[in-house]
Amino acid sequence: MSASAPARTLVLGGARSGKSAHAEGLVGADESVSYVATSRHDPADAEWTERIAAHVARRPASWTTVEASAPESLITTLRGASAGGPTLLVDDLATWLTGALDDAGAWERDPAALREVDAHCTALADATAACAARLVLVSAEVGLGIVPATRSGRLFRDRLGELNALLAERCDEVLLLVAGVPLRLR
Repeated sequence: MSASAPARTLVLGGARSGKSAHAEGLVGADESVSYVATSRHDPADAEWTERIAAHVARRPASWTTVEASAPESLITTLRGASAGGPTLLVDDLATWLTGALDDAGAWERDPAALREVDAHCTALADATAACAARLVLVSAEVGLGIVPATRSGRLFRDRLGELNALLAERCDEVLLLVAGVPLRLR
């Protein structure tokens, strides 16, 4: 990690804003990188499989990939990182949150399930703050559009906005990609 690189960077953006590619570009070509993939593979979803393949094809061959789609696996990965170890590039937190909501059975807003999701989000924010390695997080910014028509859509939008705010508090740098243009928020 270069002396001027922030220890923790949060890159936000809407769909197709260029947030993932920008986050990848923040990492030096000669840096050791662990790409922390949060997406769950669904062999029945060809379009999703193509999206994942496009992300994989863009990465340098020297990067290692860490699969962390389960809520605990991402938290454990951040907690286990060491100073001087590889930069962690986590892409993306919207898919991680979707998995956390799925695993907890929280889509119907069961209070116990929502507490479980909240506990995962708090643990992720704490692990972000304590992460000893350089960390670049990618997340969707979903609060700029219309109000979703479904309960699950509103739940997801609200919970992702709350998670993004928790993480922004703990990051040294926060960027927002709009139409492919990065805006420095902090």
